[in-house]
Amino acid sequence: MKPKKGKYEYLPHTADAKVRAYGKTREEQFTNAALAVANIMFDPEKIKAKIEKKISAEGNDEKQLLCNWLQQFLILLDAESFILHSIKKIEIKGKKLDAVVTGDKYDDKYETLGSVKAVTYNHMEIKDDCVEFVLDL
Repeated sequence: MKPKKGKYEYLPHTADAKVRAYGKTREEQFTNAALAVANIMFDPEKIKAKIEKKISAEGNDEKQLLCNWLQQFLILLDAESFILHSIKKIEIKGKKLDAVVTGDKYDDKYETLGSVKAVTYNHMEIKDDCVEFVLDL
């Protein structure tokens, strides 16, 4: 799991993974957050962009929106074996997020680097230039 310089980084944390995702806009921060989660499990650059999906998430506030957005990728992996390659489009309006993402169906041709059980609210922060969150591994 090698972070993408300038997009996100993994911070020291006692047991799980703490992520800081950067961006000039909230959309860019949420995009980089999703790529950071995917990068723990697979190398997104090696995933083929064969499948396009529309994803929506809602939240009562930005923290809940971020958590629900990231959980969508764990649900898609469990339910449909979908693994993320990239975010083609993302739009946040108030308490709702709509996105178009690309990826592929997981099979043996893709190397598994690790697993993520859940996104937590533990140490979650929404800042002007980044978002931070902890993943339960």
